[in-house]
Amino acid sequence: MASTQTKNRRAALMLSVFAAGMVGLAFASVPLYQLFCQVTGYGGTPNINLAGTSQVVSDRVIDVRFDANTNKGLPWRFKPVQNKLTVKLGESNLAFYRARNTSDETITGTAVFNVTPHKVASYFSKIDCFCFTEQTLKPGAVADLPVEFYVDPEIFSDPTTKEVKAITLSYTFYRSEKDIGDDGDKTAQQNVTKLNKIEG
Repeated sequence: MASTQTKNRRAALMLSVFAAGMVGLAFASVPLYQLFCQVTGYGGTPNINLAGTSQVVSDRVIDVRFDANTNKGLPWRFKPVQNKLTVKLGESNLAFYRARNTSDETITGTAVFNVTPHKVASYFSKIDCFCFTEQTLKPGAVADLPVEFYVDPEIFSDPTTKEVKAITLSYTFYRSEKDIGDDGDKTAQQNVTKLNKIEG
């Protein structure tokens, strides 16, 4: 009888350790996937380079176009301040987007981004971006939101990207998950939850 109880305890302990490991893996998968996307440029996710710009500045140039979108659950007007910049490869550049809260309540939003064509994402590096933090706007408030970036000169050395003449940097603003209450817009809440699962 004692050996049966010992076997049952051992089996229960092994199952508990296995279940705890699976829960830990589930929580770690989203940040690991985001890191993978940022490092490889997978899915049009640009590199994030907090250290600064590329060491090499080229005389060659490329057009960077700017696109802005707002999820229907967020009552903001959001647009790029400039539609296009022609930039030198390797040189740090600063662009701005403008957000306006058109509602009568204070709202917090969060932005996600990508670049197209997707194959150039690993050559597009953001140094600083408003998308790294949530943005809170009071009713009627306007904010100019900066993004600092550079395009790696190696883009024209890669046979798969050397023909690219323009890159589009696109942002979509969503209402922050913490800003959506229990009685809030369920569609917006579902969108934010899905976004958090696939971001990267």
